[in-house]
Amino acid sequence: MPSEEMRSVERSTRVPCASPDGAASARELDYLYNEIDKLYHAYAHGCGVSDCAYWMLYDLEVAGGTLPLTQLTTSWSYSKQTINSALKVLGERGLVELSYVEGSRKSKQATLTEDGRTFSRRHILPAIRAEERAFSYLSADEQQDLIRLVRRYTDALDAQLAAVDTAEGESR
Repeated sequence: MPSEEMRSVERSTRVPCASPDGAASARELDYLYNEIDKLYHAYAHGCGVSDCAYWMLYDLEVAGGTLPLTQLTTSWSYSKQTINSALKVLGERGLVELSYVEGSRKSKQATLTEDGRTFSRRHILPAIRAEERAFSYLSADEQQDLIRLVRRYTDALDAQLAAVDTAEGESR
């Protein structure tokens, strides 16, 4: 197992630091996001769950154990089918149960079972604490700047990709 220092060097050598003119590139950001995705993917699979199932358990834990399915399906970029499949597997494993929201015959909610809470204490909560510790490496100003800048970039990227879709539709 490589040391943390070696892993850090490996990561930094895989990610291009700047474009030829010295400016940071959008591609560098893509590599960093991909690196984060890989970390979560490896963690989820190390816990014995799919990426989607991990995030469903994560959301349920953060919410206190119960969430309406409509909220789970809008929180993440997974399709409803993928989320429902993940919840079905979690249900089969006895970690989550689905029930109707009180007073409704249509709307369902997901709830961590006792085994789900145990699983969460063992796997999800330690990851949340690790995220919090990692985020605390940044100063309060850096934390706010990071969130603000990533939000700004995400909004700009959304607008630019929408413009590409519009332009392609017009040229057909």
